[in-house]
Amino acid sequence: MSKILIVEDEESIADLERDYLELSGFEVEIENSGDVGLQRAVNEDFDLIILDLMLPEVDGFEICKKIREEKNTPVIMVSAKKDDIDKIRGLGLGADDYMTKPFSPSELVARVKAHLARYERLIGSSAQENEIIEIRGLKIDKTARRVYINDEEKTFTTKEFDLLTFLAQNPNHVFTKEELFQKIWDMESIGDIATVTVHIKKIREKIEVNTAKPQYIETIWGVGYRFKV
Repeated sequence: MSKILIVEDEESIADLERDYLELSGFEVEIENSGDVGLQRAVNEDFDLIILDLMLPEVDGFEICKKIREEKNTPVIMVSAKKDDIDKIRGLGLGADDYMTKPFSPSELVARVKAHLARYERLIGSSAQENEIIEIRGLKIDKTARRVYINDEEKTFTTKEFDLLTFLAQNPNHVFTKEELFQKIWDMESIGDIATVTVHIKKIREKIEVNTAKPQYIETIWGVGYRFKV
């Protein structure tokens, strides 16, 4: 049974999320303060973390940052703040998803299932022999989930690695942002493709010598992105 941690200071919302998730067969624990939520998220083993942005003591941004320094556990950030800057910041810190309140509890359950299923598939692949993609100084070790640029290792979040690997495995193919969202996040974009843009930007910062003139991931204006070989 997958174990989920909800860090949410509004008890009624946390209880509702827990009820729907438990009905779907998940084991759920709740923390209402940011400091305790941070300690548990980092020090205990959870399969997924649902993280509110506005929390007492320590906010969701800081918690997400600390989680990503320690582990790749899927993180879904939720907030009543609809500003794109908050969404971009949360995704930039390594959150796998961002949901704006109010949202349907059934949608939350669907996203939790999608992220868990993908993460479990990725973990299960570790038993395979190392499969490596090498292109002009870029080395992607799919099995070890490690990325190198000219033999220097770069740190990638789960979704950043997935997105880079998918593009590299499909060179010279132009993908729309909607297609990439569906492929990597296992969900329809629901009109929100900022996630893809943020992740492409973070990937370029790690692998490109000049992000203004990328040699790997090319923007096809008005369409999407293409990995150049």
